[in-house]
Amino acid sequence: MPLSASETESECMNAPAASVLGELGVPAPVRELAAQAWDTIVVGAGHNGLACAAYLARAGQRVLVLESRSRVGGACTIEEPFPHVRMSPCAYLAGLLHPLVIEELDLPRRGFQWTPAVNGLFVPFLDGSSVQLWDDDERCEAEIRRLAPGDVAGWRAMNDVIRRLRDALRPAGVHDLWIGDAPTREQIENRIGKDDEARALLFNWSMAELVGRYLRDERLQIAYLGQGVIGTNASPFDAGTASIRFHHACGRLGGMPGMWGYVRGGMGMVSFYFCDAAREAGATVASGVAVARIIPGEGVELQGGERIVAHTVVSNADPRQTLRLLGTAADTEWRKQVERVPIEGCTVKLNVLLHELPSFTARPGVDEPHHYGQINAPLTKEEWKAGFAAARRGELPDHLWCELYFQSVHDPSVAPAGQHTMSVFAQYVPYRFAHGDWDSRRIEVRRLALDSLARFCSNLDSAVIDAQVLGPPDIEKKVGLTGGHIFQGECLPPYMWADRLSARTPMQGVYLCGACTYPGGSVIGINGRNAAIAVLRDLKLVG
Repeated sequence: MPLSASETESECMNAPAASVLGELGVPAPVRELAAQAWDTIVVGAGHNGLACAAYLARAGQRVLVLESRSRVGGACTIEEPFPHVRMSPCAYLAGLLHPLVIEELDLPRRGFQWTPAVNGLFVPFLDGSSVQLWDDDERCEAEIRRLAPGDVAGWRAMNDVIRRLRDALRPAGVHDLWIGDAPTREQIENRIGKDDEARALLFNWSMAELVGRYLRDERLQIAYLGQGVIGTNASPFDAGTASIRFHHACGRLGGMPGMWGYVRGGMGMVSFYFCDAAREAGATVASGVAVARIIPGEGVELQGGERIVAHTVVSNADPRQTLRLLGTAADTEWRKQVERVPIEGCTVKLNVLLHELPSFTARPGVDEPHHYGQINAPLTKEEWKAGFAAARRGELPDHLWCELYFQSVHDPSVAPAGQHTMSVFAQYVPYRFAHGDWDSRRIEVRRLALDSLARFCSNLDSAVIDAQVLGPPDIEKKVGLTGGHIFQGECLPPYMWADRLSARTPMQGVYLCGACTYPGGSVIGINGRNAAIAVLRDLKLVG
């Protein structure tokens, strides 16, 4: 059901952080905050930092959250890139948000609602054919049979290996391996057992190997390739990229395995609800207060020179930013561990305002079933390889792979009547150009992204009102993610599970809670919970 104006106003009243779009300011003068006694300081008010603060405050800790930017939420927030239009600058869809965090922080009471994207993934092809990969197996199988009848059995088998791995590692309930400390390789192997396909999916296969093993139709293969490299600076032909597909398909939001959906009001509402939970539990959240230094065992020093004392500091900043804040206080071996994780982003995000939704040549119309799911503008295998190579050279490819989402079709409150929002997530682009920079080449990137979509549409040029273009350096500057990497570092197998950074660090009283920690990137919230539990266990406040 769409939100009415009165419903939107009511939601804001029930969610104080949402009523000001996360711009909280300072609840008291900094000198007063510095004079108070704190148990824990959380550096950075991204969604995981706010979740961590909520759990610590609920356990009786005196918690202060410090955010350098004026708005809380980090990459999962809400801004107004155009007048009267609300969009998240980076995060756009929910799928891995952990059910335990939703339940324990009572998000539904705070206003959390979401619309499952049951229409799945629509992929048009340059030859005029297309496929609608519905989230309903029966409807999706009918589409596969129409496009590639010889691939029905293989498609079933591909889905089944993902299902088996999800059920083994992430069953519903307390035995989900995402809860708590990262499992060892032996524990993972014990869960997988003799399922060699599941093991290869998790640790070895490229995305191209995955689709090539189960599917024969070239179009159907390329329809899925992008799902193995989302936010990943790797080619779908690189080993381990199939695990990215699994990572994004292993959620259980709303008890619906693998389902993604649209959060009412926009993705930033999740951070705002976490913020409300933290403040309701007694935490203090201050925005526009920048930390200049983390002092292990003592607290933090602000950019203004003030010191705030706390025996525990939890950093929601990415690990490279945390290293910078620690300076010479960082443990040498831990520094090496952090620096070995690749953290250069390759994605460009376009926030687009439209007169009307795109009409796809393969399935014309501006209010069709595919507009209610997600849409991919695919690349051929040759284009995938050439595009990745070009970005590595500091150049732009001929075409971008693009994934599209339309929040406004589910939630008209985010845009004026008669207009639509379109989130475009595209890759590959260079962090640094071999010639020029992002300021001088931004218009070129905008044109490239929209032209990449226009190959499949008949009305895109006339439909676009305006577009905001955020390359990796823009994301880095806007939300503080080093390299513009949306997951605070790669999520490929060498950097996941027990090989991902732990919430605990060797520095006295210093912890991490962001996407760089186990279990990885996306809007999950369990990273923050896991960090809070680690702090409380080390303080012997929980068993």
